[in-house]
Amino acid sequence: MIKNKNITGIILAGGKSSRMGADKGFIKLNNKSFAEYSIKALKPLVNDIIIVSDNPDYDAFGYKRILDEIKDAGPVAGIYSGLNASKTENNLILSCDIPLIKTGVLEKLIESFDDDSEVIQIESNGKTMPLIALYKKQNAKVFLEALQNDERRLRRVINSLKTKNVVLNDDEQNTTMNVNTKEELKTIEDVYKD
Repeated sequence: MIKNKNITGIILAGGKSSRMGADKGFIKLNNKSFAEYSIKALKPLVNDIIIVSDNPDYDAFGYKRILDEIKDAGPVAGIYSGLNASKTENNLILSCDIPLIKTGVLEKLIESFDDDSEVIQIESNGKTMPLIALYKKQNAKVFLEALQNDERRLRRVINSLKTKNVVLNDDEQNTTMNVNTKEELKTIEDVYKD
């Protein structure tokens, strides 16, 4: 297992949030912002956190914020920017719209570490989650090449790398739900207790 001094947490908060109508990182669930849930889940496992966002409001969290190096290119650009700014070989990457995420789920990625896999991602409900994953810093060049070739589809880039999936058990499935709409937010507000 990797020791936490060798891991950087990278939170992707650069999305347009068009379906939600507001910056998702600042949407509140039980009086806590989505970004705070990501930070709380990452903190015990990493020695550094980077937030990838052009929005200066994220500076309020007290972590290093970096800009997307390539604008309007989605999560491929966000991952590239985060990996490029990271000082560690291993990086836990999270999107900012998964407020139910838990440290224990992220720990499974670290426990599954091996030298061969370039990306270790969560698999939940039969779906892979490249935005809840452990990435090697060296992948930055693959993401940059994709961007230079005008490739914006994250799954296409991921498929070009050596990946490993960590399958969650039934009681962990809901922890990976990403919240994109007000309706989805209402659904989790009705059932979630912090």
